[in-house]
Amino acid sequence: MQINEIHEREKRRVALTSLLAAIGITAFKIVIGLMTGSLGILAEAAHSGLDLVAAAATFWSIQVAGRPADSEHPYGHGKVENLSALFQTFLLFFTCVWIGWEAVHRLLPHQAGKLEIEITAWSFIVMFTSVVVDFSRSRALSRVAKKHNSQALEADALHFQTDIWSSLAVIVGLALVWLGNKYGESMGFLKYADAIAALAVAVISVWVTWHLAIRTVLALMDTAPPGLAEKIKLAVEALPEVQNCHNVRVRTSGPQIFVEVHVWVDGNQTLSKTHDQMDVIEQAICAIVPNADVTVHPEPKGAPSP
Repeated sequence: MQINEIHEREKRRVALTSLLAAIGITAFKIVIGLMTGSLGILAEAAHSGLDLVAAAATFWSIQVAGRPADSEHPYGHGKVENLSALFQTFLLFFTCVWIGWEAVHRLLPHQAGKLEIEITAWSFIVMFTSVVVDFSRSRALSRVAKKHNSQALEADALHFQTDIWSSLAVIVGLALVWLGNKYGESMGFLKYADAIAALAVAVISVWVTWHLAIRTVLALMDTAPPGLAEKIKLAVEALPEVQNCHNVRVRTSGPQIFVEVHVWVDGNQTLSKTHDQMDVIEQAICAIVPNADVTVHPEPKGAPSP
């Protein structure tokens, strides 16, 4: 079995595990949220529902991105992962708006008498379960994302890391509401804690959405990783018989990185020696960017740069 196929199978496996976990935790939150009337839990259910859709999109994009290059897609299908991340950005924004709207609505004075939330052991069980599941998923996704340079899996991992903090915010809100219910009117103001926790979920999600949107747009615009082109140039010029490296171009397509460089070589040397020299340059670049697709353009020494 080829190495690329093994990598793709590992990515698909962790994406599928994430999808199945999202289905279970979303259903759990919906049931408990409806039973207790907690906006915080329902907000988290909506957030998890978003993660469910995002996980499904990620699983699909991983499958498509793993297809080999063809005549219509000479650089492969890796951009599908970036498009999946952009899709997740839109979903996150929509969910943030809905949660924020509902939270603010419940905090309005005319809604004060309608805030009836039943806090049970299940309220806390579902949220602590969510924290444990999200922690496990985020670690697995982060590990595979870093290993295979997958933006789609990295976006999923970021979602679940955020879910941990938002779930903890909801737990705090539920605990404060429980205290308010227990001690009566003297601590009645705590009945707003659930809505405030839901608002915190929305704020956290907006922060994630903004950073994810920036990274996704930069990837779709073929923005090179900061400092990588200069690092490649220095490494190539440090090789024997290479006096100049210029026109260094770096672009990404999903997990794949494409590198193109121009170098000066001795115009009087044999084609075979030039070919061997290009192989050495490719190996030097791949030492910096593993598994990169490298193209080296040799030019006669002293040729003007384009």
